[in-house]
Amino acid sequence: MDAVFQMLGLSSHVALGLCVAVAMFATVVSLVGPLLNGRDMKTRMKAVALERDQVRARERARMAGERDNQRVSLRQQADRSFAAKVVEALDLRKALMDEATTNKLRIAGFRTQRSLTLFLFCRVSLPLLFGVVAAFYIFGLGIMASHALGIRLFVCIAVAYAGFYAPIVFVGNAGKKRAQSISRAWPDALDLLLICVESGNAIEAAFRRVADEIGIQSVPLAEEMVLVCAELSYLPDRKQAYENLITRTGLESVRSVCTALIQAERYGTPLGVALRTLAQESRDQRMTAAEGKAAALPPKLTVPMMVFFLPVLFAVIIGPAVIKVLPNL
Repeated sequence: MDAVFQMLGLSSHVALGLCVAVAMFATVVSLVGPLLNGRDMKTRMKAVALERDQVRARERARMAGERDNQRVSLRQQADRSFAAKVVEALDLRKALMDEATTNKLRIAGFRTQRSLTLFLFCRVSLPLLFGVVAAFYIFGLGIMASHALGIRLFVCIAVAYAGFYAPIVFVGNAGKKRAQSISRAWPDALDLLLICVESGNAIEAAFRRVADEIGIQSVPLAEEMVLVCAELSYLPDRKQAYENLITRTGLESVRSVCTALIQAERYGTPLGVALRTLAQESRDQRMTAAEGKAAALPPKLTVPMMVFFLPVLFAVIIGPAVIKVLPNL
């Protein structure tokens, strides 16, 4: 271990301090994390309620012919923040944004213009921050002082480059976790939606009821249900509400259900049979995914058992015999 620290240019005291800092950070996160998760659902549902109000206000303004005034007022409010000024001054929306990045932000749950502005601002500011911190540690504190100047400069540039792609990695991970949460709860949501539709509820009331019930299992899915309910109530084209749901989730199971709902809206076909079939297919897909993970578990456990379990087992079995033989040698 000392040889590894010497290769990295770290003394034993600095390495011990880093290990203690990491351990303290992990302890604080493990203690504070459960306390913050309890308020996650209320906070996120409040944000969805605000977005629902924005949808209502936008559609009412469109119907009243006041959309241009609303856009001007919203842009004036956004320009007050420092991040928005930096994004507007550097024209980052044109340089760094495309349709794929916008879809990734929507799938990760970042749908507002403020989230887009913060994402672009982080892509510009984090490389500078990471580079300055790396330069301070390498040149200021003397870490890696034994290495050549070119290697130290390369490390600083690599750290700054990592800071440029850190927001993309964060958004991608958030999108995967959100899609996983939605896919796990989607079959149960379809069952609840089927019950509500067959009991005589309208599709808007069914989505609202399912959102209230499914929030315990998946908060992201509850958010999407609430937004679909709001868009079905206020958008002029109900098909657009289902297409927006497909864009925000990016899941094939959601796409098939929304396609069935669009066809039902267009041709007046009954929803009960289609929802029952789709719910069964979603449950089968979830079971197949669980069986695949269970089948992949033994190969994954082979290497850890060989590295950690077998040496301890051999030491326990052979250790007493070796202790008895050693005095006789």
